[in-house]
Amino acid sequence: MLRNPRAGLAALLLGGPLAGAIPPASAQAQTPTTGQAQLTKVASFEHQVTGVTVSRDGRIFVNFPRWSEDAPVSVAELKDGKPVPYPDEAWNSWRNAKADEISPKDHFVCVQSVVADGQDRLWVVDAAAPAMAHVVKDGPKLVGLDLKTNRVVKTIPFDTDTVMQASYINDVRISPDGKTAYLTDSGAEGALIVVDIDSGKAKRVLSGHPSTMPDKSVTVTYDGKPLRRPDGRGVEFSADGIALSPDGGTLYWQAIKGKTLYSLPTDALTGWATASVVPEMLTDRTLGSKIVTVGENGVADGLLISRHDGRMYVTSPQDNAVKVRDLSGKGTGLTTLVQDPQLRWPDTFSEGPDGTIYVTTSHIQDSADYKPGAPVSLPTELWSLKPGTTEATGSTRPGSAR
Repeated sequence: MLRNPRAGLAALLLGGPLAGAIPPASAQAQTPTTGQAQLTKVASFEHQVTGVTVSRDGRIFVNFPRWSEDAPVSVAELKDGKPVPYPDEAWNSWRNAKADEISPKDHFVCVQSVVADGQDRLWVVDAAAPAMAHVVKDGPKLVGLDLKTNRVVKTIPFDTDTVMQASYINDVRISPDGKTAYLTDSGAEGALIVVDIDSGKAKRVLSGHPSTMPDKSVTVTYDGKPLRRPDGRGVEFSADGIALSPDGGTLYWQAIKGKTLYSLPTDALTGWATASVVPEMLTDRTLGSKIVTVGENGVADGLLISRHDGRMYVTSPQDNAVKVRDLSGKGTGLTTLVQDPQLRWPDTFSEGPDGTIYVTTSHIQDSADYKPGAPVSLPTELWSLKPGTTEATGSTRPGSAR
């Protein structure tokens, strides 16, 4: 997603600001569409959500970055419709106001995304840059938790050569064998980060490359006008959305302030962790020659390739839409799967065991960063949609109430 945020807490969550009850399925708010996807509200939150992931057994996890506010929890599991701190309150106890008292090495500082892998682990990307500002020293890390024991089993810290002061590590994908993690850096100098999970070694590649940087020809708009901060600055987000083919052979990425989807064969990104010298193939010059321009998505945030149908799902924030791309043939464009005003900045995807697609709406354009007078605690949602068995038809529903 985007760059540029112990007993008492439990009581607060169960009855207070983060509570977002999920009604029974029969009572969930549903948005009828005229096409192949049914949009369903799964949960509402009182704070700005970005990431979502669904484990192989159907557990749902979300995260709340510290952007506009000092969010009371960073990573949560939805239980009985309520976000509960995960793995516990201790890992979620870091606060901006207590930055000098709590170690950023073993606490969540500013979590941007969560992803469950095929080995029943939950991976947490901690950008450690509250308010999308400076990176907290010793904070940037990739944290792995065993979903069977609900314990942290791996913490991979990133040094300043990998995650720089103006970085904002964003989203992650894990290889099918669980040995490699691929991340985007959407900060001032866009990049990809490749992590050898066993050794904990990380390598920054394509740093400042045109494929990972904002496209100067693109203006991000919302509600019919350029999206700008109160001081006039526009959106300048670098490499953000990332996707991995189900076989793990191809990595895709895109900048938010961009329109072009790029890809690389993953075999060009691995093999360096055990090498005595950096392989020639891993230099940016060599990698650049292997980048494939897949096509134009327009302004996009989240990317996901379905395990069930092999299509790429793309969030289209400017259009309040979720779109799909058929990756089986060249020259194919995007098709609108669902479009609805309730999708206020569709952000991050995950896929459930049954093929249901989950997507968060982070309401970035409604936040205090872009809308003077907006509440610091920004209400957001988690939605699900069940794609049809036939090809998407470009269905839209223009008149849905928020």
